[in-house]
Amino acid sequence: MKINKLWLIFSSVAAVTALLMGLSSQGDTSDVKIAELEKNTINRDMINQSFEDIVEARDTLPDYKSSVTLTDWRAADEVAEAMYEDSEGAFQKEWGLFLASEALHRDIDPFLVYELLRVETGDQFDPEMVGPKTSYGRAYGIAQFMTNTAPWIAEMAGIEYDEEQLFNPYYSMFLSVEYLDFLYDRYKDWNHALTAYHRGIYGMETYVSQNGHAKSWYAVEIQENADQTGNLVTYDQTR
Repeated sequence: MKINKLWLIFSSVAAVTALLMGLSSQGDTSDVKIAELEKNTINRDMINQSFEDIVEARDTLPDYKSSVTLTDWRAADEVAEAMYEDSEGAFQKEWGLFLASEALHRDIDPFLVYELLRVETGDQFDPEMVGPKTSYGRAYGIAQFMTNTAPWIAEMAGIEYDEEQLFNPYYSMFLSVEYLDFLYDRYKDWNHALTAYHRGIYGMETYVSQNGHAKSWYAVEIQENADQTGNLVTYDQTR
């Protein structure tokens, strides 16, 4: 039976915290040591809650298998806090933890995904958003997936497709990261990948043939904003 990586992370952190508490009780009981002990206890409680939040979110995704690593987890908390503050609370901390963990594991800047979600929802980050009617239908959820696109992305991601789940922010964000990862691997360039996300693959190719480049307003705005919000944290950005 496979053991969930998040549980291994939580267990490891809990063990280290317990060790620190044991060592502190054997040593000097000065004010400094007491303060350190209290800080460790507070950090342990915060990790407890964050872990429970992610487990609860994970359980809402059909057939989801966690891929979070310890390195990703450490950076995710800082990223999630920055997203929460930047959005003035509209983008929930739990969403940021999940998004950052998944994006960082795939070497994707989580702020690219965050800014994409901002553009897609008109700065509202509304997981129940329904887009305007087009000739291809409507787009749904925080990542604004259409029902002719989401099924094959879910299949590619190895999770069950459920149209109602498009309104689940965790499900929608997971598909968004999966799709962006696929597009970047295909084009090795964020202008192409983001424009394809916005216009569709054939729409992006048409745009390139007409303009000679893939620097659509959508791709440029998301990347520029991601650079700005990314300056709020100190984690090592990748692609």
